[in-house]
Amino acid sequence: MRAIRADGETSLSVLGTLTPSLVARPDGAFLVRSAEPLPAYPRRLGDCLRRWAREAPDRVFLAERNPDRSWRRLTYAETLDAVMRVAAAMLKFDLSPARPIVVLSGNDVEHALIGLAAMEIGVPYCPISPPYSLASQDFAKLRFAFNLLTPGLVYATDGAAFARAFAAVAPPGVPRVVARGADAADALEFADLLAATPGVDFERARAAVGPETIAKFLLTSGSTGRPKAVINTQRMICANQAMLAQAFPFFDWEPPVLLDWLPWSHTFGSNHNFGIALVHGGTFHFDGGRPMPGGVEETVANLREIAPTAYFNVPKGFEALLPHLEADAGLRAHVFSRLKMLFYAGAGLAPEIFHVYRAMAKRETGRDMPFVTGLGATETSPSALMCLMDVDEPGNMGQPMAGVELKLAPIEGKLEARVRAPTVTPGYWRDDELTRKAFDDEGFYRFGDALRFAAPGDPRGGFLFDGRIAEDFKLATGTWVSVGPLRAALVSALAPLARDAVIAGHDRDDVAALIFPDLDACRMLADADDLDDPKVREAFRKRLAVFAGQATGSAARVERILLLADPPSLDAGEITDKGSLNQRAALQRRTRAVAALYDPESEAPIRAH
Repeated sequence: MRAIRADGETSLSVLGTLTPSLVARPDGAFLVRSAEPLPAYPRRLGDCLRRWAREAPDRVFLAERNPDRSWRRLTYAETLDAVMRVAAAMLKFDLSPARPIVVLSGNDVEHALIGLAAMEIGVPYCPISPPYSLASQDFAKLRFAFNLLTPGLVYATDGAAFARAFAAVAPPGVPRVVARGADAADALEFADLLAATPGVDFERARAAVGPETIAKFLLTSGSTGRPKAVINTQRMICANQAMLAQAFPFFDWEPPVLLDWLPWSHTFGSNHNFGIALVHGGTFHFDGGRPMPGGVEETVANLREIAPTAYFNVPKGFEALLPHLEADAGLRAHVFSRLKMLFYAGAGLAPEIFHVYRAMAKRETGRDMPFVTGLGATETSPSALMCLMDVDEPGNMGQPMAGVELKLAPIEGKLEARVRAPTVTPGYWRDDELTRKAFDDEGFYRFGDALRFAAPGDPRGGFLFDGRIAEDFKLATGTWVSVGPLRAALVSALAPLARDAVIAGHDRDDVAALIFPDLDACRMLADADDLDDPKVREAFRKRLAVFAGQATGSAARVERILLLADPPSLDAGEITDKGSLNQRAALQRRTRAVAALYDPESEAPIRAH
């Protein structure tokens, strides 16, 4: 990490500052706060839409590709008019927090209008990840979500595509609305909602919306794989945007221009990114691309037209985009032409990706460009810590944001991150027990993530991720294994052959791992999809041997790995719909594979020595 100037300022002027102070308590806990005050924020998110419809009515707010590749654009004035009409139409249904709106499909203009309209009249809505409807075979998670939420209206863009899901879980009598394919889903047309005219009832409903009003429910699986509905209030979302405005003052220099694919069923894409565009009067372009082969090409095509002022993505997205940027000077020049910041979240970023992007940005712009991350959760809407320092390596979570109190509580030899802030959820919908467990006796939300000081005892150096408390385990020797950092290090060491890993070894003599291989990378070594091919196994063995040889102790050394032919299962809860691996669920589902790892007679594992 580079030295931090004495006044706490960073050399990257597009970023704000955080000046943390530390209090060490007698119970072994640390309290960390930043001196910067939380800026004022509106009572409700809809106030921002009205502000920009008044101050910049003709500015484009939402832009989405038409089937013919042209752009469908809605200005702030047009968006507000449509939102008010849809909200007025919603008043005709029996909607309430106990009967919210559920959205089954992904990001698009109609989804945006539905969500904003619901918040206008104080009706929560819940965007559910499309794989729950389209990729699942048994609809178990979707059915559980419907039973938990008891929706009063269900929306999907395409009635034909979501007809199976509608038929499987939508209760009889609950209205269905679709943008197209109404006959296939026995649904109303979204266009019919736009025919409503707001009146006295609409104004009365809107006036009742305040900071404590539930804006939305966001589902998160957690360690159990069972969806939990996180309550998101108007205060949470608006306060989070005030924190972000303090951290990134350049959003106020010019209206932000964003190109974004991140799903609104998750807090990063919805509260964070969509909220940034709305609060600062920016333009939000819908990116139909995805960070995978056959999907990233759409993102590339969009980036040839749209030059963002900030670019948000998950690490896999930055990895997928990188070869295209490296190969095309014109694309690079356009992407960086007005870019102020790169931002990653959702997972750890490989150091080599971090360094390549920083070097590329420097060559294209002539200046250092921040590549930012932080710590957050669905329960914190999402931001809690942010790294606004100029760091030499990825992974620093930074310091508490304005208005956040961070407590580092000692537990099982680590420091668990806990926070109090206006951005923290009041709890989980209809689950008092989960809510109780999520908070400590001082009202701090428990992340379940461990942090450690980047510079011992000095919060000015920021904090590093130190694993998930619930995932860690002890070897038979009593040595603790920190699963999160070990898993990340192992996957990096096996790159590009491994996509992810499941760490095993609870009450065993040593650590072993199940590996989800990158089949495309493995095909470069073998003539077919054969993980038993000697070339594939030898490539893994060499990388594992190097990794084991560099280990500093038994808790950091992986002795054996087993390659898994089948990918992690969404229905079994092994992987979340945003692609995060559920360590506990994978171990429970693959007990035979774990047994093979520790069977001295088995030839299936690849051994480090």
